[in-house]
Amino acid sequence: MREPLTDELLAELLAGPDPAAFAAQHRIAAHRTVPEYLQQLLDEKGLQRAQVVRAAGLNETHGYQIFVGTRRGSRDKMLALAFAMGLSLQETNRLLQAAQVNELYCKGRRDAIIIFCLEHGCTLQQVDEELYRFGEDTITSPDKP
Repeated sequence: MREPLTDELLAELLAGPDPAAFAAQHRIAAHRTVPEYLQQLLDEKGLQRAQVVRAAGLNETHGYQIFVGTRRGSRDKMLALAFAMGLSLQETNRLLQAAQVNELYCKGRRDAIIIFCLEHGCTLQQVDEELYRFGEDTITSPDKP
């Protein structure tokens, strides 16, 4: 199912009679949680949680806690999950929104490299290699919380 573009929704919201009707029509929740969105992505892509956690290079317990919502993941942990799941830029930014961290911004050099790698289907290892090559912090740096 195609999710409407933000511009389309904005135009509809501004043309409508009130925001409550708009929110009800589009089933817009107060906030999409990380566990809800991760589960939706797993279902849509036919992935297994354990497989994704391993591919993201996360500790099994930490990854499980992020998936069930008992632990917040940092921005880089969310990016690692995005690469492990093969997410698009749009899906990645939705995951970052759900995690209440900054979305990817193409005017930042590190983010621009990450965006490029997402859109070109790179693996987590490949994006880390590109970040390292440009002297940027890698996503999986061992000193990251």
